[in-house]
Amino acid sequence: MTRALMLQGTGSDVGKSVLVAGLARVAVNRGLTVRPFKPQNMSNNAAVTAEGGEIGCAQWLQARACRVPPSIHMNPVLLKPQSDIGAQVVVQGKVWGTAEARDYQTRKKMLLASVIESFEALKGDADLILVEGAGSPAETNLRVGDIANMGFATETGTPVVLIGDIDRGGVIASLVGTHAVLGPADQDMIKGFLINKFRGDISLFDDGLQEIERRTGWQSFGVLPWVRAAADLPAEDAVVLERNQTRETGQLKIAVPMLSRIANFDDVDPLAQEESVDLLFVPPGKPLPGDATLVILPGTKSTIADLDFFRAQGWDIDLQAHIRRGGWVLGLCGGYQMLGYQVNDPEGIEGLVTKTPGLGLLDVVTIMQPEKQVRTVRGRAAITGAQFSGYEIHIGETKGQDLERPFLEVKGTPHGAISEDGRIMGAYIHGLFKSGAFRKDFLSQLDVASDGQNHDEKVDRALDRLADAMEGALDIEGLLSLAAAPSK
Repeated sequence: MTRALMLQGTGSDVGKSVLVAGLARVAVNRGLTVRPFKPQNMSNNAAVTAEGGEIGCAQWLQARACRVPPSIHMNPVLLKPQSDIGAQVVVQGKVWGTAEARDYQTRKKMLLASVIESFEALKGDADLILVEGAGSPAETNLRVGDIANMGFATETGTPVVLIGDIDRGGVIASLVGTHAVLGPADQDMIKGFLINKFRGDISLFDDGLQEIERRTGWQSFGVLPWVRAAADLPAEDAVVLERNQTRETGQLKIAVPMLSRIANFDDVDPLAQEESVDLLFVPPGKPLPGDATLVILPGTKSTIADLDFFRAQGWDIDLQAHIRRGGWVLGLCGGYQMLGYQVNDPEGIEGLVTKTPGLGLLDVVTIMQPEKQVRTVRGRAAITGAQFSGYEIHIGETKGQDLERPFLEVKGTPHGAISEDGRIMGAYIHGLFKSGAFRKDFLSQLDVASDGQNHDEKVDRALDRLADAMEGALDIEGLLSLAAAPSK
């Protein structure tokens, strides 16, 4: 009989995604068949499943931790923010529509059926389903119609363990405060808690654990120390970019501007882990560094809006100076669209602006189209033949003179573009640099070495190290025994 356990957090970025992945690898190593599940996710970092649908990248990671292919049912509702108050809504891998925040609150009940349908689909293949909450159940203003946290837990009878992040401070208050604001039925669904990201002597927090247990009645399942391996796993939320630090020891500096709707920024993770590379995410208000060899324009959920944002930071001027110094530029997905002469949106898919000039660095023009392209791909570098695998998630078709110099080939078809001098490149493919052969080939053109390892293999090793740390620090037997057969 399939059992389920849900990990919720006292807030965003407390480590829910990583701990679900780690616990999944622990359970798989113990011989269980495990599936990850997140009823509702909000992220512009998406991955593509074999069905040709979108899910949050965190569920891709968790599927890898389970050693199974990702499925659209692992994340049935994905919200992809397009503005400060609105998002594209993806349901079971396909675009369902767009909604502003207030409007979405009234639609959540409609989506519960899809959430339960996907949950039931996963139950048929698993001994254990590990469910990840979203944000915090303490946001009681969102409790009515909730499908992400306690609404799902109570609907399915899934027991909950609450995660507190001690690294950000106030962990006792965050856990006890969550207990205080929850209603009695929701309090009863939480069976225990665990503490994440502890630095130093864990025994110094023994009194803290007892205080939390006394005030909440919840059981402690342990304290996980700061695990270095977690930094080698893909991040889901752009908030981590604000804490990015470059090592400033590598031969090659790569700059990535932090666009307002940055998407799939995990494309550059494999580059950041190269010893020869210093990769710097450049925050708004800061100039692109003059000593960068390569500037990567990342994906964006709103190309036209981020073109305006890019210019508002003065980055267009910085980029022109970078090119005059002989620098290289790579645009990925939305970043590729930005490099062209113009972006047209005649149907207003991204908003009210229907036409805007691009950066004019590639002789191409993009026309936005309603149908989204979502697929996994394999191909090779057009010039050198270095092979890669990746995926596409985009709207819009790009045409122009520079496509006659393709950057890539996908199933024998030219893809992307390269400028006449060969220093400006663009393509729609995400995940290029995960392929060790392609990354090594690309970096060799910039005169630096690469370890040439496939990034997914590094991710697997990090998951194993995380699982070992959790085995040593947490009450794994207690957590697994807490998992219950869903009541509905």
